[in-house]
Amino acid sequence: MRRAILYTAVAVLAAYGFVRLSRGPARLDAAALESPNASASGLKLTVYNQGFGLVREVREVTLAGGVTELAYADVAARLEPQTVHVKSLDGTGGFRVLEQNYRFDLLSPDKLLEKYVGKSVKAYRWNDKTGHEDVVDAQVLANNGGAILKIGDEITFGYPGRLAFPELPANLIAKPTLVWLVESQRDKQRLEVSYLTQGLNWKADYVLVIDDQDTRGDLTGWVTLTNQSGAAYKDASLKLVAGDVQRVVAPMELDGLAVGGMAMEQADRSQFREESFFEYHLYTLERPTTMLDNETKQVTLLRASQIGVTKKLQFYGAAAYYRNQYGGEVVSNQKVGVYLDMQNSEKNHLGMPLPKGIVRVYKADSAGAQQFIGEDQIDHTPRDERVRIKMGEAFDVVGDRKQMKWTALGGCQSESAWEVALSNHKDSAVEVEVIEPADGDWEVVESSQPPTRIDAHSFKFTLKIPARESAHISYRVRVKWC
Repeated sequence: MRRAILYTAVAVLAAYGFVRLSRGPARLDAAALESPNASASGLKLTVYNQGFGLVREVREVTLAGGVTELAYADVAARLEPQTVHVKSLDGTGGFRVLEQNYRFDLLSPDKLLEKYVGKSVKAYRWNDKTGHEDVVDAQVLANNGGAILKIGDEITFGYPGRLAFPELPANLIAKPTLVWLVESQRDKQRLEVSYLTQGLNWKADYVLVIDDQDTRGDLTGWVTLTNQSGAAYKDASLKLVAGDVQRVVAPMELDGLAVGGMAMEQADRSQFREESFFEYHLYTLERPTTMLDNETKQVTLLRASQIGVTKKLQFYGAAAYYRNQYGGEVVSNQKVGVYLDMQNSEKNHLGMPLPKGIVRVYKADSAGAQQFIGEDQIDHTPRDERVRIKMGEAFDVVGDRKQMKWTALGGCQSESAWEVALSNHKDSAVEVEVIEPADGDWEVVESSQPPTRIDAHSFKFTLKIPARESAHISYRVRVKWC
């Protein structure tokens, strides 16, 4: 009978969001239930791409008036108690929170056994001969890797039966719960409650499909939301914040909680309304959505077609080359980097601030099948800025770099002559940019073709190489690095 009462109490606690408690030691008692969780409304969820989120909702609560204790259940298991804010939305009737306790000692078989160490329980074991359970009194001596029991004059473990407990221990609860000591001049209050919680995250992922000429592409952006906060959010108004928000305490890493199924939703760019917000960007989903606990959900962020892209081949040097004498070849058959550039502008069919994320690029082969050709991480990119994607290294275009002469002009000054040879083994012509970093004070004193200054620390040469041929560039540079 007692066992049935215990199970019933736990089930009722899980079904309700509010418990009104009498003044004194806080304990969740089924007889004190007041308001069902259905009283919650106006759920708003703001998710930051740094592993946390802001939860805000309104609930109707029933109070006794005066000073009483109120248990606010169905909160995120990973909420940050110090961020909780409570406000009464009723203009009349004073309301204030005097104390707050966050209870997260959750009911589980292990916790229940821990609470009964040194206490008596009932042990039930099935008897095949009689066809019913035999019951004996047992004392829980310890709970280390399993229950250690004293039954009669014997100490035993691995008991082949079940244990029954006379009552629910104090402070063991079915769900994480905020318990407030409140003072109210009204019996009913509409409370707006907000708090930050870990375990909510979102990221952007992009799929770019380029044409056979590598000059145009179609871009699809996905928002991937992950909820590992320990709570479900039904019919929530969803907002996403993109930007690097400063926090005094760094967000905790996701701690390996199991991720449930992935919900896929497809729609147009109009699902999200984008706006500037402080020094960040805010993306508002234009319809309510539900996020279950341990769920990953994907929603379309944008679709753009016929975006102009530019493929670039770049061959990089290093600033340290100019400081030392090598006496010949420095590198041979060095790979040439492959990049795709696109302008994030309305003129280029984009122009939406792009949250940081991974861009995965595909291209159709000669049979028309899409093949994966590379991916790269992009940072938060404002509109009218360039997006650069590192695709990988060219297979058929390689370069050699030789130091033809080196002269020391002082303790930290030198002059050196260089030759760069690029070989194109493709059946079509290519254009390669030779990027040369140079630190300190530098000057190109002689070159086979005029260099282009990129910035204070680098310059470049551009070589057009016919199919299955090679091209060379030679120059002499004077560098002072101290």
